Amino acid sequence: MTVTIGRRELLAALGGAAAAWPLAARAQQPAMPVIGFLGVTFAHEQPQWLAAFRQGLHETGFIEGENVLIEYRWAEGQYNRLPELASDLIRRRVSVIVTSPSAPAALAVKAATMTIPIVFSVGEDPVKLGLVASLSRPDGNATGNNFFVVELTAKRLGLLRELLPKAARIGLLVNPGNVGNTARVLKDAEATAPAIGLQIQVLNANNSDEIDAAFATLVSDRADALLLGPDAFFNSRRVQIAILAARHMVPAVYTVRDYVEAGGLMSYGTDLTNSVRQQGVYAGRILRGTKPADLPVVQSTKFELVINLRTAKALGLEVLPALLARADEVIE
Repeated sequence: MTVTIGRRELLAALGGAAAAWPLAARAQQPAMPVIGFLGVTFAHEQPQWLAAFRQGLHETGFIEGENVLIEYRWAEGQYNRLPELASDLIRRRVSVIVTSPSAPAALAVKAATMTIPIVFSVGEDPVKLGLVASLSRPDGNATGNNFFVVELTAKRLGLLRELLPKAARIGLLVNPGNVGNTARVLKDAEATAPAIGLQIQVLNANNSDEIDAAFATLVSDRADALLLGPDAFFNSRRVQIAILAARHMVPAVYTVRDYVEAGGLMSYGTDLTNSVRQQGVYAGRILRGTKPADLPVVQSTKFELVINLRTAKALGLEVLPALLARADEVIE
């Protein structure tokens, strides 16, 4: 028996099939992978880090919004919020979690998941922190880089002594909310300072008002200089800190060049921007199938001394030629 289909029915059938084609094509397209990014500070305060992270992703073929999505969570300087934010990213079922340069952020994510890949950036030994089994073979769900910011406390104290040979008492500004970093910095500073004739005065701050109060104490107690402890929140307040140091005529030594570029006097450390770029590279490689356990922890090998000569002149300081000659960069 022959079945005859009318023109109207044929057009309707073809139209329905055509409408279904894009739906079928969309259903077959894989969903874009999602990266979780856990930051310690406010979203707008570290644009240089986010730009570097996206650059690293781009180097592995990923562009945000085109073939990868990024879910951001910001602790806004409140370290106690990190576990909650880490859990929120895990519930989002992200493909990999990247933490901004901060041991507390990395530890919060590591405690929250043993399966989702983690790419960290920390300033102290990640093996001692319990993030990885070894540097060459992380043997777990986490890898990343170590930029040695905590281990350089003694070196910075030596540079401060060289810059200010007559200094007797210096302030050491630390963030009590960053427990691990603070304990290590205090231990190293208290072990080093007496040997080079310095007395340490510990100042605590974990918000902007407390930073103001710390400088007021520093000035009233007539400390000769300031050493800034490593902390992501302090980095986000680098402009405030540099302005206060200039206003109160306090010579200060910092952990990374970001402070000197903001008007600070001198820094010794690694390039954090490059560390975050490396995190982007590792995140991209993981999205392409590499396991974190097969990606060795990258350790910084280049340490840079940066001096802001304009700030030194404003403070009435003469930087010895020998110190200037060792600087990797002098801002004039």
